[in-house]
Amino acid sequence: MSATVNDPNDDPVESMLKKTGCISLHYKVQECIAETQDWRKCQDIVKEFKGCMQAYVNQQQNKYSHHTKSN
Repeated sequence: MSATVNDPNDDPVESMLKKTGCISLHYKVQECIAETQDWRKCQDIVKEFKGCMQAYVNQQQNKYSHHTKSN
């Protein structure tokens, strides 16, 4: 068994975001909110993050829909 499997510092949300390729945008959103103390002032970066996540979802849906059609 790998030591990383039970690593208490392993955040499942961060692990998921790393898979999407959107983790840097996630950090930018967090930094903006921390700096401004107002999520409404961070809407540009929030929209960019949302777009990144939607692109990942679309990519996954296309990947799996092509996979199921070929079977």
